[in-house]
Amino acid sequence: MAVRLKPVRDQIIVVTGATSGNGLATVEEAIRRGAAVVATSRNAAALEALAEGMSAGGGRIAICVADISDPSAVERIATVANDAFGGFDSWVNNAGAGTYGTLERVPLADHRRVFDVNYFGVLHGSLVAARHLRGRGGAIINVGSILSDRTIVQQGPYSATKHAVQALTDTLRMELEREDAGISVTLIKPGAIDTPFPEHARNFMDQPPRLPPPLYAPSVVADAILFACETQRRTLYAGGGGWLSSLLSRAAPRLSDRIMEKLGTVLQQKPKDPGDPARRDNLYVPRDDALRGSQTVHARDSSTVLQVQKIRPAGLFLGILAAGVAVSMTRLGRRRL
Repeated sequence: MAVRLKPVRDQIIVVTGATSGNGLATVEEAIRRGAAVVATSRNAAALEALAEGMSAGGGRIAICVADISDPSAVERIATVANDAFGGFDSWVNNAGAGTYGTLERVPLADHRRVFDVNYFGVLHGSLVAARHLRGRGGAIINVGSILSDRTIVQQGPYSATKHAVQALTDTLRMELEREDAGISVTLIKPGAIDTPFPEHARNFMDQPPRLPPPLYAPSVVADAILFACETQRRTLYAGGGGWLSSLLSRAAPRLSDRIMEKLGTVLQQKPKDPGDPARRDNLYVPRDDALRGSQTVHARDSSTVLQVQKIRPAGLFLGILAAGVAVSMTRLGRRRL
């Protein structure tokens, strides 16, 4: 069957990781546009506060406390959606966890935990969503990262999971297309976004972590996610800085590595601004959630690259632009190396 997606205002949307950062921005904007939302998170208190606030404004919202690394918990999310709204139209796999530190310093158990959340959580959500949407149609949106394209020092486990999420998403898309399931599958690749991620991540560096600039507001990612809920797209980059970083790494990988080796650590440390201690380290248990980080940063409220991708000829435009930049970067990299 052909993929037919409803306008956001007519949809029921499942959002994981709904009480913080990109997930919270998506829930708020989806409800503002008229959608009903099933919001899920490990943080019961934050979910209840979110539901109370959205309902008070007339929003339609159901909540489900769930750790997406647990397959039975993910099944429960679908049950809540069916009980509250009779099903769902889009499923957004957004929840994530991370660490800062070298591969050697991060304990193996923490490597596994990041994979349990970021890869297996997305796998659980994707399979449950596909089973419910198959034959009815709808959208599955997976939130990857610019780190799906290249890795960054001090975030090896997180980068590895985002590479895996890209492979998972591409495989899922092919399988569903082959069976003509009528389901759109999109991978969102945010750059650095001003969320509590640096505070939530477990830190093994000797300095407080931060995200490298340029940063964008969570509303940019929410815009990409909700666009994908109603418009079939393969991939959407949220933030021009991340897109350029990806392009550089493809055009001149050795040059990109050298830059990362020299600047990657210092750009991810903020010695005099550690952020809110109540948010620190949510790898295994929830901590305080919020829309944005508490560190002092500058974040852009819009992304020109994202807006260009939302135009139908955007793929051709970006392809031509990417080819030109890639040629230039390759020549520059060869001269420098």
